[in-house]
Amino acid sequence: MFEALDPYILLLTGAGCLIALVVWLPLVLQRLPLSLPIVCIAIGAGLFSLPITNLKPLPTQFPIITERFSEFVVIIALMGAGLKIDRVFGFRRWSIAWRLIAITMPLSIVAITLLAGWWMGLSWTIALLLGSALAPTDPVLAADVQVGPPKSEEEDDVRFGLTAEAGLNDGFAFPFVNLAIVLAVASTNNWFANWFAYNVLWEIIGGTVAGYLIGRLFGWLTFHLPGKSKIARTGDGLIALSATFVSYGVTELLHCYGFLAVFVTALTFRHAHRSHDFNVDMHQLTEQIERVAMMVLLILFGGALVSGLLKPLTSVDLAAAFIVLVVIRPLAGIAGMMGHKAAFVEKMTIAFFGIRGVGSIYYLAFAMNKIDLPNAEHVWAFVGLIILISILMHGLTVTPVMRLLDRTANRASPS
Repeated sequence: MFEALDPYILLLTGAGCLIALVVWLPLVLQRLPLSLPIVCIAIGAGLFSLPITNLKPLPTQFPIITERFSEFVVIIALMGAGLKIDRVFGFRRWSIAWRLIAITMPLSIVAITLLAGWWMGLSWTIALLLGSALAPTDPVLAADVQVGPPKSEEEDDVRFGLTAEAGLNDGFAFPFVNLAIVLAVASTNNWFANWFAYNVLWEIIGGTVAGYLIGRLFGWLTFHLPGKSKIARTGDGLIALSATFVSYGVTELLHCYGFLAVFVTALTFRHAHRSHDFNVDMHQLTEQIERVAMMVLLILFGGALVSGLLKPLTSVDLAAAFIVLVVIRPLAGIAGMMGHKAAFVEKMTIAFFGIRGVGSIYYLAFAMNKIDLPNAEHVWAFVGLIILISILMHGLTVTPVMRLLDRTANRASPS
């Protein structure tokens, strides 16, 4: 007689299969016009369509888990993104990033807010929340258009711009998410002054300073501690995970933006000894953890899709989603690149690959765990639709577009 299946044994088996896929799938997909996120969603849709699967991983049913798990994936991705940027920080050297943060993202927030408020008929509070959640480029799902590992020299302007944007804009979008929350619960006349002083000035400045100081501390412990106790001597990249958690935890305890702090910590940590091989070890560890966590989340996302996540959608929502991805982001990206010296194909690539993903899930979950929205399922359906279209559209085009970009750059480079 067969005994009932032990959930613990099933979990171990599934985890083993998942880790094998983490290692194997990137090798298989290198030459295919497919991305890892697309495959993960397909796996999730298949698994949760099985008759024996009763769980429906809908974000409305698991709001706290949705917020915390997406939060974890994002902070790991932010550490990885900061560690692999070779370009030394500087206002002029980082001009692409500042353009995308100061011009492209605010334009995207305004445009999406107007689209959701006027055309989709949502309240202006929900419209602003959607604009804030959907404007940032995702640091998790944008791996294929980001720079390569530390010291790999895979860092052209396009890859650098998208990596730096993904690292910074998660922190700078947060004030607008908080603004939507403030508007939903505002009970005093001086709400704007309180929001600007606390959610903009204090949380941005505090997050930046805390991230810098923690990065300096970990950089000293790792590379410059006197004697033989430098952590870099161990070759143990786990210190990057420690820096991630300490930076995020301390900053959040100070009520500042932890996302921003983690990215600043990563940049400062890397700057402590830019040429050291230990940077590669730290990045490899964060990348592996990020990939496992991302695959789990996207498998659950695939399960949510077949569990009815998109049911509340209308034809207006579908049209609005395409406008967000193929009109608003590209036009806002081009506006941000105006005046920047780069080939048109490079500007278009940066403008097009504004990938939406895990960050949007986190922001929406964060806000909805703070305020009550009467049409939460509809809002989740719209965000889920945009993430799905973005993963499909960008995932199917990223390989040929980046190859074309690399070939163009090689032809243009002197022999």
